[in-house]
Amino acid sequence: MSLRLPMISLAGIAIFVWPFLGLGLPPESPALALGLGVVLAILLIGIGTHELDNRRLALLAVFAALDAALRLALVTGLAGFSPIFFLVLCAGYVFGPAFGFLAGSLALLTSALVTGGVGPWLPYEMFGVGWTGMLAGVAGRATAGFSPRARLLVLAAVGVILGYAYGVILDVWDWSFFRSAPDIGWTPGMAPLEALARFGRYYVTTSLAWDTFRAAGNAAMVLGLGAPVLLAMQRFKSRFSLVVEKA
Repeated sequence: MSLRLPMISLAGIAIFVWPFLGLGLPPESPALALGLGVVLAILLIGIGTHELDNRRLALLAVFAALDAALRLALVTGLAGFSPIFFLVLCAGYVFGPAFGFLAGSLALLTSALVTGGVGPWLPYEMFGVGWTGMLAGVAGRATAGFSPRARLLVLAAVGVILGYAYGVILDVWDWSFFRSAPDIGWTPGMAPLEALARFGRYYVTTSLAWDTFRAAGNAAMVLGLGAPVLLAMQRFKSRFSLVVEKA
């Protein structure tokens, strides 16, 4: 699934780059359909290639339920930080990019249904957290030979970087509705470079400090709780990979 995953998930870039092409945002329903379609496609490919068996599907459901419970307890997060990113980062880091993407996107979908947070922003959140899990999975594979301590530090650094990256891409949806300020607001028909410049000013003005809480919170949770959680997940992965052959 390694090549199919980027090709499928990158379809979501369309809903993020749209405001920078001199056009308006796509209608809400197609954007949501795209997000659900990508998740379904990755699930079906994983099942068809036997990369997602019953045990991994059950584990995905557990992660989605846990993150939904965390979000229900702390719906708006603490400043920009939300504990739901911790499990997604760890799941991707241990089980790989495809599992990480599904863990993130399904966690947001489930929590949105539980908390009543379904709206035009949902596909952006699904892709944003899904890509967080996917990139954590890429980092996990790249550091497979590192010591446990080094892997923990790498994951903390990944949590910082992706904490900011998530805020940047999610700001695209908010920015497209911010039209009151001539220097930072979005206006249909802008040239791409002008749109990027305005968006950069908008992000620094409205979101940089907020996203710092998310980045720092991700690192703090990984460093404080990551070691036992990663170890438990690694044990699950080892058991899932166990094959019993007949004599």
